[in-house]
Amino acid sequence: MSAVATAARKTARKAKGDGHLRRAEILEAAERIFVAEGYEGATIRKIADEVGVSSTALYMHFPDKGCILHEIVEGTLGQLLAQNTEIAARPLDPVVRTRMMLDAYMHWGLAHPNAYELVYSARGPVTTPAPERTAELSRQCYEAFSGVVREVAASGRLRTGNADSAAQALWMACHGVVALLIARPTFEWQDHDELMRIALDGVLHGLVVD
Repeated sequence: MSAVATAARKTARKAKGDGHLRRAEILEAAERIFVAEGYEGATIRKIADEVGVSSTALYMHFPDKGCILHEIVEGTLGQLLAQNTEIAARPLDPVVRTRMMLDAYMHWGLAHPNAYELVYSARGPVTTPAPERTAELSRQCYEAFSGVVREVAASGRLRTGNADSAAQALWMACHGVVALLIARPTFEWQDHDELMRIALDGVLHGLVVD
C-alpha cells in the first residue's frame, strides 16, 4: 500500500475522543460488505475501514465477524417478524395475507442473503451455532405465517393436506426460490420479481380453492 493511501486511511479514521462507536454503524457497514463480498470475503479490517476506525477499536465491540453476523441476523429477523405480525393483523382475506407474507419473506431473504443462509440453509456461512434468540425469532416468524394458513384451512379452502402441511409446503417452495437465487447468482435468471410472482401463482392456485 502506498504512503498516500495509508495516510488517507488514517485521516479517514475517527479521531480518539470522538466518543464510543455506535454498534449500529458497525452493523450497517458489515452488512454492506457481507452482501457485496460474501461472509468469507469480509474481514474485520475491511469492516473497520468501512466504518473509519482501527481493527482494535472494532474488536472492543465484537470479538469476531461471526458475532457481527449473528447480531445482524437478529435485527433482520426482528424486521421480518414485525412485517409478518402487521400483515397477519390486516382485515383481508387470509389467502391474500398468505401471499403477502410469502412475497415479503422472499424479498427479505434476497435483501439479506447472509442472514438468510445462516438461519434457513443447512450450511450457513458461520459454523458456530446461532443464539437461542435467533431461533426464537425464527419460530415466531413461522407462527405468524402458519396462523394465517390455519385461517385458510378453517374456511375449507385447502385442496389437499391440512393447515400444518400446507404452511410447511408453501414455506418450502418459497425457500427453494430464495436459496437458488442466492446460491446461483451467475445463472441467467429471469426477473426476480417475475419469478417470485409465478412461483406464488403456481403454489397458491394448486393448493387453495378460489
